[in-house]
Amino acid sequence: MNERGLYQGSGLGLVDDKGRVAIPAALRATLALNAPRADGKDGGVVVVGVHQDAPCLVAYDQPYTATLKSQLDVQELDAPTGRRDFNVKRAAALGELVPFDGSGRFILPELLLFQAGIAQNAFFYGVFDYFEIWDPKALIGFDGIPEPVKSACRFYCGKKGIAL
Repeated sequence: MNERGLYQGSGLGLVDDKGRVAIPAALRATLALNAPRADGKDGGVVVVGVHQDAPCLVAYDQPYTATLKSQLDVQELDAPTGRRDFNVKRAAALGELVPFDGSGRFILPELLLFQAGIAQNAFFYGVFDYFEIWDPKALIGFDGIPEPVKSACRFYCGKKGIAL
């Protein structure tokens, strides 16, 4: 059995008026490694949902869904009250399977764009098990984001002339 690839890398994509944006090549390669198409062609599906604690989206390969569910099962039972906290899964279950083509282009569903506040640009950042998708201004303004992540976002925005 092959080991899972880890999502590392970053990039910035322009979101068009239909919500279409491209996944950066390094992240797309990990999607292909973790969930190759049966027919061997490029492209596939990515699961995209709302982050539980930050104003962004999370995305990952479909096989990771089972791992995520197992982690949430543990969190649900470890609630401080000793009872099951059903909101643990409710907050994470809003993922949608979204197809992407060989160039990594996919359409972010309108609801997810709305929930993450993503409009014209999307900053992608690999976080090993998954990658995050941010509105650049939201990322820069969010407390708790490490400075190297903010710096990467500023770098890509600066290269494309995007003021933050």
